[in-house]
Amino acid sequence: MRAAIRSGELPQGQRMPPVRELAWDLKITPGTVARVYKLAAEEGLVTTEVGRGTFVSGGPVAGSLPEDPLLRSVRRGMLDFRAVRVPEIGQEAVIRSGLQRLAQSPAMAYTDYPTSETDRAARAAVAQWIGPDRAGPLEAEDIILGMGAQNTVIMLLQALLHGPNPVILTEELGYPGVRHAARLLRAQLVGVEMDAEGIRPDAFEEALRREGAQVLLTVGDVHSPTTRRPSVARRQEIAALARKYQIQIIEDDCHCISRPTEPGYRAICPERAWFVSSLTKTVSASLRFGYAACARDQAALARQVAQSSFYGMPQPILDLSAQLIESGEAERLRAEAERSARERVKRAVNILGRWDISWREDVPFLWLRLPQGWRASRYARACAEAGIDIKPADEFSLPDGRAPNAVRIGLNAQESVAVYEAALRKMDALLARPPANVDL
Repeated sequence: MRAAIRSGELPQGQRMPPVRELAWDLKITPGTVARVYKLAAEEGLVTTEVGRGTFVSGGPVAGSLPEDPLLRSVRRGMLDFRAVRVPEIGQEAVIRSGLQRLAQSPAMAYTDYPTSETDRAARAAVAQWIGPDRAGPLEAEDIILGMGAQNTVIMLLQALLHGPNPVILTEELGYPGVRHAARLLRAQLVGVEMDAEGIRPDAFEEALRREGAQVLLTVGDVHSPTTRRPSVARRQEIAALARKYQIQIIEDDCHCISRPTEPGYRAICPERAWFVSSLTKTVSASLRFGYAACARDQAALARQVAQSSFYGMPQPILDLSAQLIESGEAERLRAEAERSARERVKRAVNILGRWDISWREDVPFLWLRLPQGWRASRYARACAEAGIDIKPADEFSLPDGRAPNAVRIGLNAQESVAVYEAALRKMDALLARPPANVDL
């Protein structure tokens, strides 16, 4: 079909036979023809019109516009309550001092490619940093490193997904980076229904039976945007189903800034669970230092993907990050970031507490379910008109999912307390004055 369309044998505008008719003529199953039509549509070779049929489009066409970027520049005059950024707690001085110490060390060689030997100190430091409580016993050989958590997740997906139509299961609401990762890898993303503890086991098992997925990409201790946290019992239920259906679990813990002691999936199910996080939300986003504790005996597979992608992390970043962890500076900064978040949460709850919000002391964002009279997109526009950027719920929904009438408010840690509280009071005042002409 592709060759006939590109050569002009099938001219632009020609109507293709119905699926069952073509299947009968070619003596193949209708499912095969349907998959071919789907692939041809994805390549821009045909278009499908509901009620009319499938038509030759004449060749490759421009794809749909890309999603909004994961990281937006803060617009002039706007307060950024969209993103979740680490506060300024002296990182710049610590990082500059660390770079100076590296510059004065005669042992550091910065001329050749990084290798499994030159990044060993950083991997050992990460194993120590994660600790056995979250991910079970770890050694340097269990760790791979990436350019932040998003890059690390994509590498793991590249290692674990296979076949022509890979499927990823995830929460029905999730961080937009999940959608970006699935689109880059041309994988189908299927949302699983949630309750107060995250993914529901019954919905997870139903999706496993229906979709034949290869990977569950799920949150760790903090679900963005809702702040939910799965209990140990819930994690054990999900892990048991992963074993039963032989699916891999990638646990993305990038939004956790505290030191939880409850075991994550890697500790519960070490043979098929991968733990991912970074220093972005606890130390510094500029380092782009992410890591994964790999499933038992599978680190070599992920390391091969990393080496094929970019050879290895920059050696100065490896050495600096290892130094920050080993010296205790990373832990000091993390603890200060957590203290700052707790203070910001307290102030936000004091101002917005009369509304339907979900919050945790150690999570630097709120999930606000809007009162009657407001819709998420309209409330976000009203906040923008007041000089405040927030994220409506539809930015967290999957392509075929439904968005609740809610918004996520990142608790801006980079503004003064006075500016921060004034912005929250503006949001509170808007909530109390819904527009009169909204459709209910």
